Amino acid sequence: MDNTLKKQKAYKKLGFSYLETAEIVVVLNKLLANYIVHYHKLRTFHWNVEGGDFFELHEQFELEYNEVKEQTDIIAERIRVFGLKPKSTLQKHLNMADIKEQEKEVSPLEMVHEVLNDFRILHDSLLDVLNAALESGDTVTEEIITQFMRRLEKRHWMFTAWSKS
Repeated sequence: MDNTLKKQKAYKKLGFSYLETAEIVVVLNKLLANYIVHYHKLRTFHWNVEGGDFFELHEQFELEYNEVKEQTDIIAERIRVFGLKPKSTLQKHLNMADIKEQEKEVSPLEMVHEVLNDFRILHDSLLDVLNAALESGDTVTEEIITQFMRRLEKRHWMFTAWSKS
């Protein structure tokens, strides 16, 4: 049996054709790229935050990047479920991501504003995945993304509340 037949058989078991999953995989790879860049920014902020908010933000950035690390694994494994491999080089992630690296030193408040901006970009990317999943009837991806969105919205509220101090 050639590789094409093996792939078709796997998709048939899942109930999705290659064409039905193509859009989901594209938007999942974009989401993965956004999370990878976001993760790196969070690590950088964690290492470099200074001032009176050090202890609080140092801890919150660590909490965030640990969660993002888990989420990137879930996204990559979801792509593998569809028989494809996630984009895996940093350069590919940087090229695909809408989230951009922070190259200059910023204040703790600017770090939080950066995180909030990243949250907005992530939310848009999550919506793209959710819409692709809904369109193809992929309830598992829909559930995963809904959980990510629930957490993201709560963390957005918390960082927004903090930034008003």
